[in-house]
Amino acid sequence: MIRTLDRMVATTFVRIFSFFVLSVPIMFILADQSGKQGRYLDRNLTMPDIVLGYFFEYPKFVLFSFPVAALVGTVFTIHSMTVNREIQAAKAGGMSFHRLVVPLWPLGAVLTVAAFLLGMVVTVTNRKAAEVFKEVDIRRDWRNEFVYQTDNDETLGVQQLSVANARMDGVLLQSVDENGALRHVWADDGVYTEEEGWTLRQGHLRVVQPDGRETSFSFDRHRRPGLTPTPADLLQNPPDEEEMTYEELGRQAAAVYRSGGDPKKLLVEREQKLAIPAATLVIMLFGAPLATTVKKGGAAFGVGVSLGSTLVYILLLRLFGAIGIAGGLPPVWAAWTPNLIFLTVGVVLLARVRT
Repeated sequence: MIRTLDRMVATTFVRIFSFFVLSVPIMFILADQSGKQGRYLDRNLTMPDIVLGYFFEYPKFVLFSFPVAALVGTVFTIHSMTVNREIQAAKAGGMSFHRLVVPLWPLGAVLTVAAFLLGMVVTVTNRKAAEVFKEVDIRRDWRNEFVYQTDNDETLGVQQLSVANARMDGVLLQSVDENGALRHVWADDGVYTEEEGWTLRQGHLRVVQPDGRETSFSFDRHRRPGLTPTPADLLQNPPDEEEMTYEELGRQAAAVYRSGGDPKKLLVEREQKLAIPAATLVIMLFGAPLATTVKKGGAAFGVGVSLGSTLVYILLLRLFGAIGIAGGLPPVWAAWTPNLIFLTVGVVLLARVRT
């Protein structure tokens, strides 16, 4: 009896989840394509190009669909059992509601891991889609707060670059010498000429030896051999946050921080790489007790509750993300607070369900 109910709960959930997680992305694609049709025409993209681009973007939309599909699957699994009086029969046989929904939790854990792995794939497919759609920003004459890796494996941090003036302000250059010494160069600005490359002006140089001894001095002008990338080379567009993995976001944020920039946006994006997949399990825990109220409104009410709850989660994610970027919350709390809110509400609702 128990094994039969477990299989029925798991099978029903997987069937509903699979249908929604594979079909909802098609609606996302149609809506996205409708809004960007003019842009694609301006770029002279053919229909095969558009189809190929959305083929690469499909995993991204599947990932977006995971939380809503998990919530819909949970709500309608419980709803169908309520309508067919299977929950009442289980309770009459001595099985509590908490025991009845136990099969959902390992499924939620598996889906959370699957969402995280899919997120790693999405970073690659997003890059492919960007190439097909020619998603390249209009070339600008300036760039703010960025980090550049030179051919000599030196890390160059710049607060502002102006190509027209061949100048960069707020410069930090970090490198490791052959003997293991760490070299840090700070300069107010730098100017570029084709003959000499970059000349840093009004700054400080500090060298930290492997044994801890430090040497430092100030300079009016300083030229570092190998610091030869042109202003146009430094203007290259960095990958979008959606195209970077968790580790890449961490490295980029650390480099921006060392160069004197503000890495909060990158740190929030990095934490959301974990928080959003985890929302699949959290929102299932929230949806299971919520589904016990669906019997009063039928299937339409179930869809409304599912979509409404998902929209609330997305709004909270954006709200707390913005707070984290502004510095109002640490990045970890900014990314995970929506999950904690839904988890708390879910635990309270689950505790209040009649068993």
